[in-house]
Amino acid sequence: MAVVGFNFIKINAERKPVIKGEIKINNNVSVKDVETHEIHLGKTKQEGLKVSFEFTSKYEPSVGEIKLLGEVIFLEESRKIKEIHDAWKKDKKLPKEILTSILNNVLGRCNIQAMVLSRDVNLPPPLPLPKVQSK
Repeated sequence: MAVVGFNFIKINAERKPVIKGEIKINNNVSVKDVETHEIHLGKTKQEGLKVSFEFTSKYEPSVGEIKLLGEVIFLEESRKIKEIHDAWKKDKKLPKEILTSILNNVLGRCNIQAMVLSRDVNLPPPLPLPKVQSK
């Protein structure tokens, strides 16, 4: 399997009035849809899959939210593409090895984008940053 495309479709970051106290951040990523996608490589056409996803970072108690919607496009053998797509239509599930690869790709891109957006709207970073400690 090879990821050949990654696109953000929608990027939204919102900060609400500041609430004092402890802020909890819940990050989540989910696959929303899987569909076949024709990919043109020069004069050649190849069947691939387009996986739509949603990444969210929710700041509790209702301080803000970062939401990223996008799609990952990947190539695989035609037979495997059909199997994966049919399984998705039937059970809304992806094979573990495909799901792992896609989610790692999505998390790599989305965590970075969420860090930038959190800075831009003055929210705490959605992931803990390394800190220097004096001794």
